[in-house]
Amino acid sequence: MDAYSPAYPAGRHYHGAGRSPLSLVLSVAAALMVLLAAVTSAVVRSERVTGTVSAAFAGTGPVGAMAAVGAGTQVGAMAAVGAGTEDGSIARTISRVSGFRVGVAVADTAGGPVRTFGDTAAYTAASTAKLITAAAYLRLVEAGEARLDETLGKYTAAFQLKSMINSSNNDSWLLLMGRIGYQRLIQYAASIGIAYDPSDNRLSPGEVAQVLTKLYAGQLLNPSDTAQLLMYMQETNNEELIPAASGPGITVYHKYGQLGGNLHDAALLEHGGTTYALVIFTEGADSTDEAERTQMIHELTQAFVMKLFPSRQATCC
Repeated sequence: MDAYSPAYPAGRHYHGAGRSPLSLVLSVAAALMVLLAAVTSAVVRSERVTGTVSAAFAGTGPVGAMAAVGAGTQVGAMAAVGAGTEDGSIARTISRVSGFRVGVAVADTAGGPVRTFGDTAAYTAASTAKLITAAAYLRLVEAGEARLDETLGKYTAAFQLKSMINSSNNDSWLLLMGRIGYQRLIQYAASIGIAYDPSDNRLSPGEVAQVLTKLYAGQLLNPSDTAQLLMYMQETNNEELIPAASGPGITVYHKYGQLGGNLHDAALLEHGGTTYALVIFTEGADSTDEAERTQMIHELTQAFVMKLFPSRQATCC
């Protein structure tokens, strides 16, 4: 069980009109040039990070490949999520909520926007924020500013990293954040497009979905470190939330968070060559309704699995 709350010092649409063939061709070409310029400008603006950051954290934001993929990948399963689920099982499940908040985010790791449902403002992130700490430390290792074999507490940094993610160990979290430095952790989060302050440890479901998609797409770490972190996110000390409801044939990498009235899970669901991030956050007054919220997380997971992996239904059952 996660029982730690850190308190540290710190898609647009474009339309054309009909003209003569030649003028139409010229108009379309001009419109495409304007669109390309606008998209390029938007990408540049979104990747700009103000202030001074560690060399290890420079250039870790979104890269060209994901920008090129863009909104064009939002067909098939994700299009169905965007268009059909608001009036379907997902909306019905969320509408039954009483006495607690629930926010959901889903994203295709191949690119495109994060889609959100329910109450998607910031929540106390609990241990889902450990993903940011893990990625930040591994970036320092890759830059030669830290080592996996250095001693943190009684064990190596490699041991503490695995313990923090796989077993949600809070002592390991504190040691790793202390080694990174709180200000550098804030800077790292900013460098990947996330406004995160560990002094209040708050994130939205959509922000955590962004972290997951960038991790899986190899935008945060090198291939070896990406694979290592994903491995730590399997077979954790709590598989009772999204993993328990994903069903056969789905590979799950996740980080849960549980603290007081907060019960969250942030997962990558992999099947048949496609992978989606699914983040479900819940927040109530206390943990007395944990069973009800766990059941809701299961229902939402099952509804998304059916939408995101339709081919699985014909092969697994």
